[in-house]
Amino acid sequence: EEIGKAKYEKTKQSPKAVALKVNLRKAWADHVLWTRNVIFCLVDDLPGSDQAVKRLLQNQDDIGNAFKPYYGDEVGKRLTELLYPHITIAAEVVKAAKAGDTKAFDIANKKWHVNADEIAEFLSHINSKWEVTEMKKMMAYHLALTIDEAVNRIEKNYNADVAAFDKIDNEILKMADMFSEGIVQQFPEKFESCKGE
Repeated sequence: EEIGKAKYEKTKQSPKAVALKVNLRKAWADHVLWTRNVIFCLVDDLPGSDQAVKRLLQNQDDIGNAFKPYYGDEVGKRLTELLYPHITIAAEVVKAAKAGDTKAFDIANKKWHVNADEIAEFLSHINSKWEVTEMKKMMAYHLALTIDEAVNRIEKNYNADVAAFDKIDNEILKMADMFSEGIVQQFPEKFESCKGE
């Protein structure tokens, strides 16, 4: 019992670190949730696609804003600027896949990967805990999972579609945790517990 208690006390996070983790998990979970909503709209010709895209773009603002308290307004704004094409190009990828247009798909997919590398490089530049090679791998995996999700939906392979979303849902939470842990490590003074907290 004492050993378990000591272990818990050693790993316990400050309330501010926990709040950051929760906030980033929410922002990134919304990212894949609203991406899925947009995929449904585009693939299944559902109403409300404009509203879903608008909400997904708002999520990119939310993510950028979550970084501002630690890196400043300019960094948060730049992150959002990089994330916007991540969404708009993703729509091009899905539309080309649905149309079976291999040439358009390849062009859009290449652009998407270039943008993903830009995001990875930007993030690794602001926090050395986020090593650029690992960030690029993580972003490439995120794109691959998103494509898998969309293609399975297009092919009406709904069991595989659900399995793909489960994978990307787990992946995005790991990504969010990596960001929160990196921020806490970079700015420990912002996460120290105060008496009475």
